[in-house]
Amino acid sequence: MTTLHQPAAPAPSAAPSVWPASTTEPRPGDPAVGGVPLSEIADRFGTPVYVLDEAEVRARCRTYRRAFPDADVLYAAKAFLCRAMVRWMAEEGLGLDVCSAGELELAVTAGFRPERIVLHGNAKSPHDLDTALRLGVGRVVIDSPSEIARLAAAVGPRGRQKVMVRVVPGISAGGHEKIRTGTDDQKFGLSITDGHAQHAIARILSQPQLELTGLHCHLGSQITSVKPYLAAVRRMVGLMARLRRQHGLLLPELDLGGGHGVAYRPGDAALDLSALARRVRTELAAACAAAGLPVPRLIVEPGRAVAGPAGIALYRVLAVKRTGGHVFVAVDGGMSDNPRPALYGVRYAPRLIGRPGTAAEAAVTVAGRHCEAGDILADGVPLPGDVRPGDLLAVPVAGAYHLSMASGYNLVGRPPVVAVRDGRARLLVRRESLKDIRVRDVGL
Repeated sequence: MTTLHQPAAPAPSAAPSVWPASTTEPRPGDPAVGGVPLSEIADRFGTPVYVLDEAEVRARCRTYRRAFPDADVLYAAKAFLCRAMVRWMAEEGLGLDVCSAGELELAVTAGFRPERIVLHGNAKSPHDLDTALRLGVGRVVIDSPSEIARLAAAVGPRGRQKVMVRVVPGISAGGHEKIRTGTDDQKFGLSITDGHAQHAIARILSQPQLELTGLHCHLGSQITSVKPYLAAVRRMVGLMARLRRQHGLLLPELDLGGGHGVAYRPGDAALDLSALARRVRTELAAACAAAGLPVPRLIVEPGRAVAGPAGIALYRVLAVKRTGGHVFVAVDGGMSDNPRPALYGVRYAPRLIGRPGTAAEAAVTVAGRHCEAGDILADGVPLPGDVRPGDLLAVPVAGAYHLSMASGYNLVGRPPVVAVRDGRARLLVRRESLKDIRVRDVGL
């Protein structure tokens, strides 16, 4: 079974399967990633800080390209986006899917070809659509009936825009109910079951300004089984067959979205990418042959599976408190830089870095600094019993949905992003300062 990477060097003993492949431990208790000791990054750039292993990101892009050689692989920018990430995706041959004018503008101004970008969103604003048309986005994914007339009017009588339709296939998949998007009871897409998808497609076909290139679906996030994707293939091909019978329509593209699950802790399940690619190709070919359809070009949209395992969050311990039978290890970050434990109950595997622990491990709760009882980064995790203020903690698999979901809670300021590669560390995104926050406040 092929996973997304095979570690090339010994990873920290506490979590060998969830650290970047470049991770080594040249000195006990002081791991290095990309040839740079994590403790040095914390000292140089301060904490909290996100560390991103560029080589790991690129390796994961190449793994996707190898697994899906005849498909388009689009990086889901919502996971994490900055100008360096845009450049890495372009150089590795991936496209982008974006969810706003902001993500789209950043990508294009960083030099990404707009025709390689797909715009998503269940409620696209006029600004989103105007920006997409102005910059020449490759595809707009229609998510609601009202978008059809709005987009056609914005394109104008002499223009033409390629579009897809986001279809809800009626499949439940994903690691948490809040990130399951393939069922009829959530806000995304148009249902096959109640006929809204078919009706929207008929309306699009009546708009000469819109060129329907294919169907899109996204089942959810943190999916670790191949089976839901196979079910989606069958239902999407079934819809394609009905569209051919009703409209004589042969759609050349099928986008299965992303949501490919990764392991956050040793022993967690992760999606087997090789099995996914192999079985989806087989299922798609068989379903199309049975329906008498040509095989459409496949599109996949990984985000977390590219960026997540390449990132590490570093924190400094501020306090250790024993109360109510619990040991709380409080750090200088929390839900403002990682809201996911509070939102979805995500569990991480932090470890002590910068020195070896000298005491036996005990279960502790790693707590954030914010004024919320739910500001817990990790609960019941083993750390050395001598952990103390001033120590450093590293949290692996922090490259996706951390900075992109970070907030201004308590006006703490969002952390910087530092890239590592070949023994060098460089700043990609600087720390948000109090000056940045003050500049936005114009209310005096």
